[in-house]
Amino acid sequence: MSRFTAFVAGRRTKWIVLVFWVLVAVGIAPFANKLESVEKNEASSFLPGNAESTKVLAVTTKLQGGDTASAIVVYRRAGGLTSQDLAKATADYCAIQAMNLEAVPAPPAGACPQTGQATASSQWLPPTPSRDGTSVIYGVPIQPKGVGDTLVNDVDAIRTRTGSGTGGLVVKVTGGAGFSADAVKVFGNIDTTLLYWTAGIVAILLLLTYRSPFLWLVPLLTVAFAEQVARAVGYGLANAGVVINGETAGVLTVLVFGAGTDYALLIVARYREELRRHEDRHEAMAFALRRTAPTILASGSTVVAGLLCLLAAQLNSNRGLGPISAVGILIAVIAMLTLLPAILVIVGRGVFWPFVPRFGSSSHETSGVWARIGQRISHRPRPVWIGTALLLGVAALGLLRLDTNLNPFNGFRSSVDSVAGQKIIAESYPGGATAPTDVIVRPPSRVAAAAAAVRGTPGVAIVSPPQVGDGVAAFQVVLRPDPYSTAAYNAIDAMRQRVKAAAGPGALVGGQTAVQLDSNRTASRDFKVIAPLILVVITLILGLLLRAVVAPLLLVLTVILSFLATLGVSVLVFEFLFNFEGMDPGVPLLSFVFLVALGVDYNIFLMARVREESISLGTHAGTLRGLAVTGGVITSAGIVLAGTFSVLGVLPLVILTEIGFIVAFGVLLDTLLVRSILVPALTLDVDRRMWLPGRLAGDAKPAEKPPPQPELVSDPT
Repeated sequence: MSRFTAFVAGRRTKWIVLVFWVLVAVGIAPFANKLESVEKNEASSFLPGNAESTKVLAVTTKLQGGDTASAIVVYRRAGGLTSQDLAKATADYCAIQAMNLEAVPAPPAGACPQTGQATASSQWLPPTPSRDGTSVIYGVPIQPKGVGDTLVNDVDAIRTRTGSGTGGLVVKVTGGAGFSADAVKVFGNIDTTLLYWTAGIVAILLLLTYRSPFLWLVPLLTVAFAEQVARAVGYGLANAGVVINGETAGVLTVLVFGAGTDYALLIVARYREELRRHEDRHEAMAFALRRTAPTILASGSTVVAGLLCLLAAQLNSNRGLGPISAVGILIAVIAMLTLLPAILVIVGRGVFWPFVPRFGSSSHETSGVWARIGQRISHRPRPVWIGTALLLGVAALGLLRLDTNLNPFNGFRSSVDSVAGQKIIAESYPGGATAPTDVIVRPPSRVAAAAAAVRGTPGVAIVSPPQVGDGVAAFQVVLRPDPYSTAAYNAIDAMRQRVKAAAGPGALVGGQTAVQLDSNRTASRDFKVIAPLILVVITLILGLLLRAVVAPLLLVLTVILSFLATLGVSVLVFEFLFNFEGMDPGVPLLSFVFLVALGVDYNIFLMARVREESISLGTHAGTLRGLAVTGGVITSAGIVLAGTFSVLGVLPLVILTEIGFIVAFGVLLDTLLVRSILVPALTLDVDRRMWLPGRLAGDAKPAEKPPPQPELVSDPT
């Protein structure tokens, strides 16, 4: 470690570090800008290959000559459609057939409009009026063949042709293609929006923290370098087969900026402290890095290890988030331990202006607000930690109202055409008209039995004629209920049981409703498997860092309690304040990963310093000293991280808003209550037994002599 710190902060080698990072940034810039081009935002791409709906999708894609999504166009007039309305719908349908759109297959031969039942091979649905006479719908198949822009372009072209309606007539484009196009548009703007908002929030918070017109630029510049490198590596991972979506890319930006700034705050705070003890800024930085680097490495390793546990996930979106986020944290750690110190040493003490830490000046940490809080806690630590734990337990009661059934229909915060169109269709047609269910039967000879079983399933409205090819029979089913409702999920379960009983294990049920059902269940499975794994990994890392068993176990318990309280409060906020329809099934796991890993971060910052001080002062005094000197920087770090994650709330997606709020609120709760009150009170009560079975647990009294201070060296420059 000494050689490393001497190299980074060396009088000559600091320039080598800076030039290296500049060359890296220039070299990777073209790849960083390509991350959006490899994102996969279709729900079906998140599922593992062994999911039943995934197997069905593979068969239907082959039968249809490519992955097909239908754009369902609906025309509605509340008082009943006029002859002019019906004529417009027919004219639009024929015009779209003649437009030769890039991803739209050729319509079936014959007069336009096509009459009768659409064939499975064509996937074109002719204009079909509703029984109540208020609506008419038709379907246009779109096969993007892996090129996301073509689907969006074709849906936009259809919307341009049909218009939105006038004079009481309402026209909307929905269906699988409509939903996908709206989602792609939202995700397409995520990266740029998040980057600007995140950089702006971090800049403002750093200005408020340092109250310096120059110092805030150094961490911001460093974390910007790290974020660009992380995006370039993410592009490489995506090309290697890792599933990355817009959500993952957005979280990567926020995570690198937030965690990277946290590490920067810790280094800058210790560097400023050492500048008062060392006249040579190179010596001050070397000593600061020797003290903070192990803590940052332990903190970063904890987060990386927690994120890599996501590799055990079956949901591809979760599994893809793990490695790319872990790489982002790793790059942030490397940047903060190399580039940041080099820049700080190059610019000198003047970067702290107007609050320049002079050699020999005194620090006010030991007499500040956190020192006073520590003294108050020390009078009655047991009632303090018990009362705090009870308060968190009460907050966790909100989990009794947890509902993880958020679906694509209510996943947008703003109004979009696809959602509005689905609501209109549901008023006059079976709810599943825009999201048909696919049934695959092997061998084809059993298709009649399968179709009969499906017709007898509660919730089924329409069963289409079968299509046979390549030893497989396939047909589509339209469900009566909303395709993403509990009733629809129950219908899928019942259908799967019935068709297998009637046609054998080769009969499979898929489609959009089944995809969502399988995704929800896979997300639930991932949480049950990964959450305990993360806790075990983090406990082991804490044990190695603190060289104890009791302390890691107690710290992990405080983080779990903090997570439960955060989730409980969030459930109530989402239901009664934000009026969300529920929580996305993947949110609990992602929130757990970020809050547990990042929550342990702050405990590491605090307890590593407490242990350092306890060696010479004893556990009681060491706890008070550790809280006093780290309280300010950890609070600043928590506010910065909360601010960066809150940026996710500016995006019109419920899932990102939920993740942003949960992590931001949880970090603040952990920073201001758990780390500042619960953990110090618990440590003061347990006292030296906190370090069992380590040697430090036996030190009833402080060491006779404090550790020697480094020799003061004048700054020749």
